[in-house]
Amino acid sequence: MERVKRQKRNGAEVFRITGARMGLAEDVRGRQRRYVISMAVRTLSVIATVLLWNVSRPVAVVTLVAGALLPYIAVVIANAGRESAPSLPSHFVPSPVRPALDAGNLKKTSDQS
Repeated sequence: MERVKRQKRNGAEVFRITGARMGLAEDVRGRQRRYVISMAVRTLSVIATVLLWNVSRPVAVVTLVAGALLPYIAVVIANAGRESAPSLPSHFVPSPVRPALDAGNLKKTSDQS
């Protein structure tokens, strides 16, 4: 079982002790958060490019390349899909095994010929 400590909005601690996936709303919220952080880093990279262009051109080129590649990386990360749940319980419940009677255990009655 996975045990994860989470915080609710009112500050109460909530423990996740199941192998089930997180809710869809929580998953979307997490992906949106990762996308916004990636775009903030990209914005800072573009601003750094403008500020460093006449100061240190090689560093400015590196920040320019990072600013150009980050949107693609951010979209791939945001669209990566839901978390995998490798430890989900099985939906299949096998039927109980019933012991079979041997032919020697049957007694011949008057109905059988």
